[in-house]
Formats: sequence, C-alpha cells, structure tokens
Amino acid sequence: MLVLLPPSEGKASSGRGAPLKPESLSLPGLAEARAAVLDELVELCAADEEKAREVLGLSEGLRGEVAKNAELRTAGARPAGEIYTGVLYDALGLATLDAAARERAGNSLLVFSGLWGAVKVTDRIPSYRCSMGVKLPGLGALGAHWRGAMASVLPEAAGDGLVLDLRSSAYSSAWKPKGEVAARTATVRVLHAPTRKVVSHFNKATKGRIVRSLLEAGAEPGSPAELAETLRDLRYVVEEGGKAGALDVLVEEIH
Repeated sequence: MLVLLPPSEGKASSGRGAPLKPESLSLPGLAEARAAVLDELVELCAADEEKAREVLGLSEGLRGEVAKNAELRTAGARPAGEIYTGVLYDALGLATLDAAARERAGNSLLVFSGLWGAVKVTDRIPSYRCSMGVKLPGLGALGAHWRGAMASVLPEAAGDGLVLDLRSSAYSSAWKPKGEVAARTATVRVLHAPTRKVVSHFNKATKGRIVRSLLEAGAEPGSPAELAETLRDLRYVVEEGGKAGALDVLVEEIH
C-alpha cells in the first residue's frame, strides 16, 4: 500500500542536524527536477526578499520564511515526518507509533511537496516554504513542472498494491494515477454525518487517524473495496461514493 499525503503549510524548525544531502532522498528519478526547484528557490530568496515574498505568497508576518529558504543548502535536516506538522500529522502521530507501525510508515507514506516533488517520511529535509501552487519566474507553475518527472517515477513507486490518495487538489495536480494504477487508487472524503458536509479541520484530523489505524493494524488492502471493508473492521462508517475508488467516511461529532 502506498499512501499519498499533502505536506503541512507550517513546519517544524530544521534543528541542528547535518545539512541536506539531495542524493540521499528517495525516488532518485526526481533528482533533476528537485535540483531545478531548489536552485531557483534559493537564488530567488537570497537575491530579492520582496520579490520572493510576492512569488511565494507570504504575508509580512512570514517574511522570515524567505531567509529560511535562502539557507536551504546549509540548514540542518530532519526526517520529513518530524518537519511536517499540523492537524493531519498531529492526528497521525508518527512519533508515538510502535516500531512495527513506524517501519510501515517509512515504507508506505509519501508526502508531496512543491520543493521536493515527493519524499518519504524518513527522508531528511530542512524546513522550507514553497507550496505546489507557487509559480517560480524561471520554472513556472510547480504543479506542471513536476508532472513529467512524476509520470515516470510514481507508477513504479506505486508497485502493485493499493494507492490511497489523501492529497489536496493542489498536490494532486503534480501526478494523477492512470490506467491500472488508477483502478486500484482510493480517495477518501470525510463527511459530518448529520449534515453530510466536509469540515476542513476535522477532515484532516480524521484522515490522519485513518492512516494511523491502518499502520497500527498492519493492513494491506489491495483494492478500494478491500480498503472499505478494512476501515469498517476498524470501526469507521464507510460508504462507497459515486466515482470509482471514492470512499466517504462519516463522522458523528466535530471536535
């Protein structure tokens, strides 16, 4: 099973670890595309703070993110699972998983990124700010930039098991499963049962809990239908949606 996750907008600090080693990142087929984004982002942020802030869509209060990007090559690096924070990652709670579940997380979770394309949670990266919606002056829209490299790398990463796609729409633009991979790709929508509406915060938290449940159970569903049954066994209320592979998880209370 391969689980596709969005990154978090906010991130933990890089810390004092050894700096980034691009050659050590998973999915080496993305190396050239990564280098292009990293080079332009560092150059932009080091040369012109105001232009960088405009390109990255940062408020005045986030001005410090520009300086952080300018130092990406020398900043400390930490496992991506420690860098990404926020509602989904808090609910997922990677640090509190037992050893077997943490190993499964390292093998099956893939976080999409405007800067890195996609990384495993065990890949060591520095903290950064660059969403998939960014349009760099030289490379253009990052979603389009990543599409070509992803098309050749991600089908192999998906293997022959289930792909659970929990990405937001901006990150889905970088790679859309096709052909037989699409046939075994599942998406999940979290609905407030009484109103049948999506509630953003609870949607993210429930997706984090779902991934944690699957990791703890050592579940390996091979198809969207098997995933639906697995989630029901794990006490989630699941309905199969109108589109192939689309699952609705219903929750009674919003916390």
